[in-house]
This record gives sequence, C-alpha cells and structure tokens, in this order.
Amino acid sequence: MGRDKPKHFADMAVYLHEEDLPAGVLGDGPLAIDTETMGLQTARDRLCVVQISDGRGDEHLVRFRPGSDYPAPNLKAVLSDPGRLKLYHFARFDLAAIEHYLGVTAAPVFCTKIASKLVRTYTDRHGLKDLVRELLGKELSKQQQSSDWGGAVLSEAQLEYAASDVRYLHAMHAVLVERLQREGRTELAQACFDFLPMRARLDLAGWAEKDIFSHEA
Repeated sequence: MGRDKPKHFADMAVYLHEEDLPAGVLGDGPLAIDTETMGLQTARDRLCVVQISDGRGDEHLVRFRPGSDYPAPNLKAVLSDPGRLKLYHFARFDLAAIEHYLGVTAAPVFCTKIASKLVRTYTDRHGLKDLVRELLGKELSKQQQSSDWGGAVLSEAQLEYAASDVRYLHAMHAVLVERLQREGRTELAQACFDFLPMRARLDLAGWAEKDIFSHEA
C-alpha cells in the first residue's frame, strides 16, 4: 500500500509508506508523532512503524522492514527540524526509539502525558485513551496495543490503531496549552519538555530505572 491507495477510516485517510516518508506530503506547523516497536526494550525491540500527522486530517505511517538500516532521509529531515514542534503522548519512549534507530533528535517537544500530569491533578488516569475521552469526547480502541508490528502485512485494525495514536494530539495540545496557562504551569511544563531528549538518552545509556535526582542510591 502506498500514498496513492490510502485506507479510509471515517473522514480520515491513512497512508502506509515503506522505509521513508514521501517528500511534500505534510503541511506546515506542529507534527504529531508516535512509534510502534516490537516491545518496550528499545535496544532489543526494533522500531517497526513511525506515525506522523500534520493535523489536517490524514495520517502517514512509515514502516521499516526487518533488517532495515533506517535510511529515511525525508522522515529524518522532518523529525529533526528544529522549527517544527513535535507532539507526543509519552514522548520519552518515542524519542528514545527514534534516536536509537533513526539517529536524530525529534525535538522540540510537547508531551501530552506530562502536560496532563501537571494540570489534571484530580486524577491518576493519564493514558491516551483517558485524555481523548475527557478532553475531546472521543473513544479510542487500544485492542491492537500489544500486537505484532513486525509482520509482512499490517491489518486494517493495526493501521487504524496506529493512526489514531496521532489523530487527536493537535486538538489535545490546544486544550492542554490553555490549561497550563490557566494553572500557571506553562514555564514548568516547558522545562520538562526541553529535558525530555536528554531523559531519553539517559534511558538509552542505562539509567531507565534510576532516578538520578533521588537521594537514594
């Protein structure tokens, strides 16, 4: 499947590309980014799919084959563009996967999970599904969250799941920016976002389970 044969889900078109993002498919402005990997251990579990959306209604999925050397010059250029804000949900994981496999720092960053934790202090539910439901009144299916992203063919359910992970980030970003301003926590949030690429590098360097700021050893 290529960009000329998109899958349509509701009013959205989902494009699946192999090994790189075609040039010129994205509009200007912030980009919603997500990744699918073979598991949660970045160095062990390879990067399979990068999802990207400019917020205008379509989602683009870039799939990498087993044994790929991840050339992807167009995708890398977009991800590493310092002039484009990247929207994530749990940016720490995606930043680490992108840096480890694609060799670029996909910043500057806005993380909806961190923003949620800073302003939705009335709940401990900060998952993407919970945020989309409360902030936007939409329902997400997470049935494909634990599925094989490395197969030769991705199912329509997988395509829709992957696309939905970036579909609502622009709208949530707008709501969370307003709430951060309302609660006087914009500067605090920005400092957290600025640190996230280094937090991802600490994870890759072996400090994933250690809080180096803690008094404990």
